[in-house]
Amino acid sequence: MIWIPEFKQLIPNTIFIVFCSFVLIQFLYVFFIHRKLAFYKEVPTSSESKLPPVSIIIAARNESDNLYENLPSILSQDYPEFEVIVVNNQSIDDSGWLLTAFCQQFPNLRVVELGRNKHLRPGKKLPITLAIKAAKYEHFVLTDADCKPTSSNWLRLMASKFNDQKQIVIGYGPFTKSKGIINKIIRFDTAWIGVSYLSMALAKLPYMGVGRNIAYTKSVFNSVNGFKSHYSIPSGDDDLFIQEAAKKNNYTIQIDADSHCYSPAAPSWSRWVYQKSRHYSTSSRYKKFKKFLLGIYPLTLILMWTSLIPLFFFKEMIFISSLIFLIIILFKWWIQGRCLNQLKEQKFARFFPFWDLFYALLIPILYYISERKKYYKW
Repeated sequence: MIWIPEFKQLIPNTIFIVFCSFVLIQFLYVFFIHRKLAFYKEVPTSSESKLPPVSIIIAARNESDNLYENLPSILSQDYPEFEVIVVNNQSIDDSGWLLTAFCQQFPNLRVVELGRNKHLRPGKKLPITLAIKAAKYEHFVLTDADCKPTSSNWLRLMASKFNDQKQIVIGYGPFTKSKGIINKIIRFDTAWIGVSYLSMALAKLPYMGVGRNIAYTKSVFNSVNGFKSHYSIPSGDDDLFIQEAAKKNNYTIQIDADSHCYSPAAPSWSRWVYQKSRHYSTSSRYKKFKKFLLGIYPLTLILMWTSLIPLFFFKEMIFISSLIFLIIILFKWWIQGRCLNQLKEQKFARFFPFWDLFYALLIPILYYISERKKYYKW
């Protein structure tokens, strides 16, 4: 019967349709989500008279070296009215002595001491909560002891995004460049996660920020009872909190290069896996739809490449499949390269197709390793 396709035609046609479906998903994802960040333009910020007084919050545990290195640049920010609250969280190093010395030099520094107690849960949630209770001001900007702002305008840029509607500001926190392939992988991981959560926020699907560069108000914090719903796990002060607190139009992003906060990357593979295991510990609390959105891109990327290979065994499919593949790669390179350029990660944009596939293959491996470790000590 003529209307029944021959078996030889059925196989390449089926593979081609499957390949095209994965290409389409990649196109739609990049067009509707990553395009938001690629063409994002900063809106004019608040005037000098409208800048609110701000409390900078830092939770520090055995961070004397980092405090000595980074705290002066935070205390010396170019901003009309602010305080810095450092929670010395059960430290056994010289942090206490150092902070006492800094208090004599900087009147805007306040220290909250949290004594050692084996019954306290690990993580930053309790220190942050104590700092919020002690804060004089309604608006907070949070960072870490090992972070250094790129400029003296960091606080001004973050806080200038606050207004009557915007009560959450999601910033970007890259890692410092150093030698070695591990450092490059970690920095790309951070850059690509940044592209993801910033794009999703612009697409009205916020799911995380980074605790080393985020801002919000006391009203927002209290509206979700702080970290109460996920206090039982060490992580979640940035992603799970954002998923609860970011609603409708009460959040915005800040990606100006002078608003970035740099911190040192993990020095080894094992240390990085340890950090990733902490981050992945919150994934079970994500809503199914956001899990789906975060998983569909790397999955369809791998399947797109996988379904392309067998098409090269059929002469009639080589040209059309190669053309479609080239078009989607160039389209993604353009849009996602612009996203990386927005975050001042131009070097990763130059070789993005390689990093894109490499990362999609790496993430399942990292997730599997971290799930097997299951250790979340801070």
